[in-house]
Amino acid sequence: MSNFFKRLLNDSSSSDEEERNTWFAAAIEFERQNSQGTGSGDKSSRQYRYRDRVSGHSRLLNDYFVENPVYDETLFRRRFRLSRPLFLRILHTLQQHNDYFVQRRNAANTVGLSGEQKMTAALRMLAYGMSADSLDEYVRIGETTTIECVKRFCQGVVEIFGPEYLRSPNAADISKLLWKANQRGFPGMLGSLDCMHWAWKNCPAAYHGMYTGHVHQPTIVLEAVASYDLWIWHAFFGMPGSNNDINVLDASNLFANLQEGCGPSVNYTIMGNHYNMGYYLADGIYPKWATIVQSISHPQELAHEFFAKKHESYRKDVEREFGVLQARFAIVRGPARFWHHEDLTFIMKACIILHNMIIEDERVDDNGLVAMASGNDDYDSLGIDGLVEVSRGPISFDHFMATNRAIRDSNTHYALRRDIIAHLWTLHGQGVIE
Repeated sequence: MSNFFKRLLNDSSSSDEEERNTWFAAAIEFERQNSQGTGSGDKSSRQYRYRDRVSGHSRLLNDYFVENPVYDETLFRRRFRLSRPLFLRILHTLQQHNDYFVQRRNAANTVGLSGEQKMTAALRMLAYGMSADSLDEYVRIGETTTIECVKRFCQGVVEIFGPEYLRSPNAADISKLLWKANQRGFPGMLGSLDCMHWAWKNCPAAYHGMYTGHVHQPTIVLEAVASYDLWIWHAFFGMPGSNNDINVLDASNLFANLQEGCGPSVNYTIMGNHYNMGYYLADGIYPKWATIVQSISHPQELAHEFFAKKHESYRKDVEREFGVLQARFAIVRGPARFWHHEDLTFIMKACIILHNMIIEDERVDDNGLVAMASGNDDYDSLGIDGLVEVSRGPISFDHFMATNRAIRDSNTHYALRRDIIAHLWTLHGQGVIE
C-alpha cells in the first residue's frame, strides 16, 4: 500500500469510522489496479477461461462412446491405440481405484471433467507424444490438468495392472513358451533380451554426465525380454544411459527368481544332454553365461551359418517389440519432456502394461497354440507334458551361491550352443526347419 494511504489511515485526527473505512476501501482498489500485469506469478493477473467442459464431454461421447458413434471401432483403435471395450475396462477400474477419474462438481457447483475426457487426454499424450495444451481445443482440458491426468493415469495403471502385466512368466506361461521354442528349433528358449535408450530432454544439468553415454545425450535405459508374440515378460527401467548392457544386466532382477529358487524350473534335453535352466537369445555384448545364448559373428561352417541365421532371426523379437512399443506410444520414441525420474518410470511402465494388455486383447491362435491368459489348460493338445514344476521352498546360502555360479558358467554356455547348433542342423537335414 502506498505511503500516502498509510499515513492517511494512521492519522489520529480522523476519528470518523465510516470515513476511515471508505478511505481504506479506496486504498485497496488503488493498489489492486496498480498491481495488474506485474508478472505471471501474480494471481490477480491470471485469466479464467470458460472452456465449456460439458459440451466437450458430450462431443467426445457422440464421437466415440454412444451406441452409434461418429467414428467406428477401427478409427477408435487407430486413435486410442486400443479397443473400446479395453478402454472402458481400464476407465472403470481406475474410477474404482481413484475418484480423480470420476466426474464431480467443484465448490462452485460447476461440473468438472469426466473420466472419458481425462483418460482421452492421457492416452493421446502417450500415443502421439503431443504437447499438453494441444488437446485443449477438442477435449476442453487445460495444460496443467492434462499433465496431471498423465501422471495420475500412469501411476494408476502401474498400481492396478502392474502385478498382472509386469509379472514374470508363471508355470503355464513357461510351458507354452517352451512349446513354441521347440517348434522353432531352440528347446529351452524363453525369449530374447536387449536394451533400449529413451532420450531425456529435460534432464537436470547436474545429472548430464551420469545419464549421457554413446548416444551423446542424456538417456535412460530399458532392459526387456520379449517372446515371439511381442509380450514383454521382463522390464527393468531406470539405469542411466552411461551404462552399457552388461552393467544393466548386473543391476537388473532378470535372474533373481532363479537364484532364489522360487521360480518355475525349466528342464529340457538337447542332443542327449540335460539342462535345467532356460536361456535368452542376446547379441554379442552380453557375457558368456549359461542362461544367455549368442550368435556366431563369423561362421565358418554351414551348420554355424544356419545357426547364426536362425538366432539372429529369432533375436529380432525384442527389436520388433521395441519398434512396436515406440510406434504405438510415441511418447517413448521422442525425447522425454518431464523433469522427474519417477514420472518417467511410471510412464514407461504404463506404456509396457498397455502394450501387453493390447496384445492380450487382440491375440489370436498361432498354428493351434492356445492364447496365453485365456484360461485354457488343455496342454495335451499342445504336446506339453503338463505344467513345469515350481520350487517354493527356502534355500540355503550355499545353494544360492551355487546357482549364481551355474548361471555364470561359460563352459555350460559353449556346450549349450554346440548342442543347439547340432540340433538345428539335424532338423534342417530332416526338412523340419528350412
